[in-house]
Amino acid sequence: MTDPAAGVSTDEDLQRAAELIEAVRRIREQVARAIVGQDTVIEQLIIAILARGHCLLQGVPGLAKTLMVRSLADAMHLSFHRIQFTPDLMPADITGTDLIQESPQTGHRDLVFEKGPIFTQMLLADEINRTPPKTQAALLEAMQEHAVTVGGTTYRLAEPFFVLATQNPIEQEGTYPLPEAQRDRFLFQVLVEYPSRDEESEIIDRTTSSTIETPEPVVSSEQIIAFQSTVRRVPLADHVKQYVLDLVRSLRPAAGSPLPWVDELVDWGPGPRAGQQMVLAAKAAALLAGRTHVTIPDIRRLAAAVLRHRIVPTFRAQSEGITPDDLVARAMEGLPEPVVRPL
Repeated sequence: MTDPAAGVSTDEDLQRAAELIEAVRRIREQVARAIVGQDTVIEQLIIAILARGHCLLQGVPGLAKTLMVRSLADAMHLSFHRIQFTPDLMPADITGTDLIQESPQTGHRDLVFEKGPIFTQMLLADEINRTPPKTQAALLEAMQEHAVTVGGTTYRLAEPFFVLATQNPIEQEGTYPLPEAQRDRFLFQVLVEYPSRDEESEIIDRTTSSTIETPEPVVSSEQIIAFQSTVRRVPLADHVKQYVLDLVRSLRPAAGSPLPWVDELVDWGPGPRAGQQMVLAAKAAALLAGRTHVTIPDIRRLAAAVLRHRIVPTFRAQSEGITPDDLVARAMEGLPEPVVRPL
């Protein structure tokens, strides 16, 4: 996988890809000890981690979103912190602050930085839309640069670092919608659905018995970082890249979209980061499928999760009940697949 143009794979790359597949199998096995079902959600979270991205989880209360994230952290042997976002939460409550401490020996006073809960490897930002934009913005630098700046000093965060944030789609009173700039930092918006009847039956059995299983660590931080590097080495064929560009650009109003309905139904479309993150996610998905190249079905399968939080429908679209997922599906139906040119 060292030559993107030719798609050449070295023995070391292939071995690393095989190790990645086996590691993910063990991770899913451990998470399944605590979580019943939600296979698609868990798969998307793992893909995001391998692509070095962050996730926005949306679902009603009681669907085990917090337990799911904690179980992933346990299975990956990552440090974990949870922050409950509330209207009175301040940026310093997340990043940390400088405190004046007096030395008992000399009596001299110094500023000492007290680290906040963001200094972890997997951060759960619970109900992120319940805190004002000023506090939400405290996550921006950490999500993009994996660093925090306080009092003019920059502190690096431990690698790997992931932010998994949750939103409640029902209770909107007293909430603060995430700004577009912050939503764009999330690779996926993952929809957490209700379990099936059989799954809910198993949940009752598990949670009301005397035995509760917990995940055990099966990979290390160093392995995850190596897997992230392997994902980036997966080659991308030109026709797949052109399809990504066509899809992302077609959903931008007033940008010469070939789809005539876009100007009427889309108020704001996805930016360039959408294409970048879609490609990285598709590379991770391809490896998990046992392939060392990305296909257009990889792109189509992940398109809604990558794009739904980056599209703002017009008032007309909202009044007609058209969702961002509908717009993405309609765009994929209206775009022809690019022709593969023979080498």
